[in-house]
Amino acid sequence: MSSKFKEKETIQLLKNLVEIPSPSGYTKEIMKFIELMLTDLKVPYKQTNKGAIIATIEGQDTSKHRLLTAHTDTLGAMVKEIKGSGRLKLSMIGGFKWNSVEGEYCYIHTASGKKVRGTILMHQTTVHVYKDAGTAERNIENIEVRLDEKVINADETRAIGIEVGDFISFDPRFEQTDSGFIKSRHLDDKASTALLIQLIASIKENDFKLPNTTHFFISNNEEIGYGGNSNIPSEVVEYLAVDMGAIGDGQTSDEYTVSICAKDSSGPYHYELTRKLVELAKKQNIDYKLDIYPFYGSDASAALKAGFDVKHALLGPGIEASHAFERTHIDSLKHSAALLEAYVLSPMETE
Repeated sequence: MSSKFKEKETIQLLKNLVEIPSPSGYTKEIMKFIELMLTDLKVPYKQTNKGAIIATIEGQDTSKHRLLTAHTDTLGAMVKEIKGSGRLKLSMIGGFKWNSVEGEYCYIHTASGKKVRGTILMHQTTVHVYKDAGTAERNIENIEVRLDEKVINADETRAIGIEVGDFISFDPRFEQTDSGFIKSRHLDDKASTALLIQLIASIKENDFKLPNTTHFFISNNEEIGYGGNSNIPSEVVEYLAVDMGAIGDGQTSDEYTVSICAKDSSGPYHYELTRKLVELAKKQNIDYKLDIYPFYGSDASAALKAGFDVKHALLGPGIEASHAFERTHIDSLKHSAALLEAYVLSPMETE
């Protein structure tokens, strides 16, 4: 039993998601978007005090549950200081490198709701003035936001409503190529969020009968380490994080298959559940790669650190240039979607 992958709908949903600013701590708008989609799908859900959403579809076995999670929060920044020049010093949200956002357009989200446009630049950008324009360190002291407003000092910047603590979001620059690539910031983890929403829609549309009650946990604090580490129902036995596969030297993950993580910086994932995912992929002719991510953690590993007694696993589309200029391919989304569907429709292993 399987459903056809809806490419156009998935890509459009992904585009909609990445174009809603949602740096960790500033996710109210995107979580409202998720709520509206779940309401349209007539899927019951609840919202946690931290702002996450947990949707639930009842299965034939209501005593042992599954939970799948993806996160909507992204990298971003906050205003750390308003400089004497009227420009802004930044504080990072999430783990990225300053060079990955140098030259990027951004929005400053003020407390009043106003959005102010700007560009993230090195202070020493002008090569006709600064001898070290190419060699100066890309760090918190040298990176700043140039505002697209007529301001030349801190008082003028404050007068337009900007203050310390305001959130800053980076332009995603979403693009789909004729060759099947999807390029955008924030594919981590909005690609997986799109896949989970589409999976829920497919379950409802095809009237699939799930063998076990299944929760879909859309978290909003993963990039800062505590997204899906609470509000896990006591009946949950299996916890599957749906997050990006990291690509680079020494990795097996690529942009064309689904990545299954055997181990990350938190340690090995549950062996039997990981092997089940591999066997499902083989049985369904789903292209997959097994991999280890050395500098990585997920909502599943955060849940274990919080003390939850669950079997945990991780899979997701392969994402090139994570936490920078990200890219994946439609094939990776297709294989990830196929494995997710195979998993939720498969009977839970009994011991």
